[in-house]
Parts: sequence; structure tokens; C-alpha cells
Amino acid sequence: MPRSAFFVTGTDTGVGKTAIATGLLHAAGSAGLSTAALKPVAAGCEPTPDGLRNEDALALQAVINRPLAYEQINPVALEPAIAPHIAALEARRPLSADRLAGYCRGVLGQADFTLVEGAGGWRVPLNPAETLADLARTLGLPVILVIGVRLGCINHALLTAEAIARDGLPLAGWVANIIDPDMPRLGENIDALGQRLRAPCLGCVPFLENPAPGALAEYLSLEPLKLS
Repeated sequence: MPRSAFFVTGTDTGVGKTAIATGLLHAAGSAGLSTAALKPVAAGCEPTPDGLRNEDALALQAVINRPLAYEQINPVALEPAIAPHIAALEARRPLSADRLAGYCRGVLGQADFTLVEGAGGWRVPLNPAETLADLARTLGLPVILVIGVRLGCINHALLTAEAIARDGLPLAGWVANIIDPDMPRLGENIDALGQRLRAPCLGCVPFLENPAPGALAEYLSLEPLKLS
């Protein structure tokens, strides 16, 4: 089968990109596909005897079935839990789309299904001239949009989808990840997203406390991605 890769972005930070990515990777692995993942740049890393480690990157490493070293998954690890471009400047590790793309290309093509997870939302800066969107453009990857379902999510989702389209990349699918369990008119809001987003819905994930990849995969479908 053809090997497929997607860029995972979100409507904001804290909307569950990593959780949804682990669910999709688990679903792919359960379907017999080889899987790989990248978190090219991550801020908020913890010092360990093996070096800086990021919780999200470790979660991706734990669910994939291709043996990848941590440094392959997260080549740029930054300690402060702040905007990556600021953390990179402080660490004297300037970021660029080309450099990050170079790291990614060492992993892309190794597995049937690969996810490249961004940081925060679509326009998170890398440097004064580039954002993480430029990384997705450089790699030429279709995009999976994780929507954190809470008040205001329709606006955030539509603006992000418009930006992805303007940047010339296809929106391969979107996931509604419910992060506010008490959101009023939940069904109506998800229906509104479905009516307006010109891409298939890969799933609607209810609010879950500390969800495991297998539990998340139950609410997700790879079928709209047409992997085979």
C-alpha cells in the first residue's frame, strides 16, 4: 500500500493534538499498518539523565510500532514551557522550516502511516518570517485539524481551515475533541462544524479523563483518509 503522512495541527494550544494523534496511530497499528510519528519542535521539556524529554513526544514514541530513537521523534527539545520561537532564541537554537523539514525527512517514508505533530496552532512562529505552517508547506503534507470543542471553537476552526487552504494544503480531515464537557448545545455546534468544513470528520471524541490511545481510537476512523 502507499505510505501516507499527515501534519496534525490544532485550533489552539491545549486542544488535545497529541491525544488525538496517539488515537489515530493506535487505530492504524491495530489495522496492521506500520506507524511512525514526529514532534519536530517541543517546548516544555523536562531534564532527564538521557537529555531533555517532552511528554507529548514520549506519548507518540510509546504508541508507534516503528523503532525510532527519541531524538528522531523530537529533534528540537526546548526546556521552557513558552512559545517555541522564544525558547529557541533563549537556547541559541534558531528555528527554520527547512531545518525542521530536514529532520522530518529522515523519518518520513519509513512507515505506512506517519503523523507530524505541530506545536500549538497553525500560525505558531518559528522565527520572524516563518511559522509552523511553513514546515507543513515545505513537507507538502495534507493536514488533520484537531478542534478543541468549547465555546468559540467554530470561529477558530473555520479561520484555521481558511488559513490551511490559503497556504495551498489540503485539509484531509478534522476531529472534534470535546474539552469542555459542559458546553451548551454541543450537538448543534458539532453539526455546524460539519456543515462548514469542507473535509471529512474523522471522529467526535467525548471528554475523557486521561484517555489511553486504545480508548481514543474507538471514536476515530481512518477510513476517510483513504489510506489504501
